[in-house]
Amino acid sequence: MDPDSVKSTLQGLAFGNVMAAAARDYQKELLSQQKVQTSTNEEVNLDELMDDPELEKLHADRIASLKREAEKRQALKRQGHGEYREISEGDFLGEVTGSERVICHFYHREFYRCKIIDKHLKALAPIHVNTKFIKLDSENAPFFVTKLAVKTLPCVILFRNGIAFERVVGFQDLGSKDDFTTKAFENLLIKKGIINDRKDTEDSDAEDDGVDNKSRNVRSSTGKDSDSD
Repeated sequence: MDPDSVKSTLQGLAFGNVMAAAARDYQKELLSQQKVQTSTNEEVNLDELMDDPELEKLHADRIASLKREAEKRQALKRQGHGEYREISEGDFLGEVTGSERVICHFYHREFYRCKIIDKHLKALAPIHVNTKFIKLDSENAPFFVTKLAVKTLPCVILFRNGIAFERVVGFQDLGSKDDFTTKAFENLLIKKGIINDRKDTEDSDAEDDGVDNKSRNVRSSTGKDSDSD
């Protein structure tokens, strides 16, 4: 091959490499400038958002909503919500008419299954603050036991605006077993419309200890669904 031709070719390749490198550098410079410009625009946009009256209104509305919710929860707690409490027969009417939604467990101190209900209601009360959770010793409340036709224990009566509209009697709706979870009981109460639906409830295991039954004024059902005489 002609030496002059080879030299010319090499020089052409070198010039081509220089131009390609220059083109790459120019492209990088353009991208860098675009990033800087984008960053500047973002800063400007953020500054504009900080002064946006609509955004400020949304923020103020959110704060006001949270404040109202906190005040509502405090008012409900003053009415006895947020905990599972025992009441007397004399307090019964005031308790069930003083809140929109009330769960009242008519129980007997010696009934093992009443203790299971106690455990689950105690776990649910702090979670479902919009509903009041109370319990009433059936032996000490003969008037309301008769008035509400409580014949089987445990008996959980659900009240809305002071009116009994549903009840859970024994464990028939819970698989007729003692080892149902708090989640299962919660789902049943949600289905009956006394508490609101929610997610990620932690399940609880049923208690294992038993208590011998004694004679009672309120008759309980036979079989596995309830404690019996």
